[in-house]
Amino acid sequence: MTDDRILDVRAEPPVRRHAVIFETFEALDAGAGFELVNDHDPKPLYYQFAAERPGAFTWEYIEEGPEVWRVRIGRPAAPPVAPAAGA
Repeated sequence: MTDDRILDVRAEPPVRRHAVIFETFEALDAGAGFELVNDHDPKPLYYQFAAERPGAFTWEYIEEGPEVWRVRIGRPAAPPVAPAAGA
């Protein structure tokens, strides 16, 4: 079980949803995530993430309709820093 924030965008006007979701994503620390709750499959949002932030997000369906979709969207943990050459 994680302590991810739940972001329910069903009450948001459709024109605002992606902006709210991306604002939430940008505020995440490495390794953190949030649970998106939506009233339809957010597949177009996935494609937007893939186009604008390739490799910089995780996407895991938790519930897939028919009335509610839940997706965990996360920021991958930072890769380990390699020691400097000669250190």
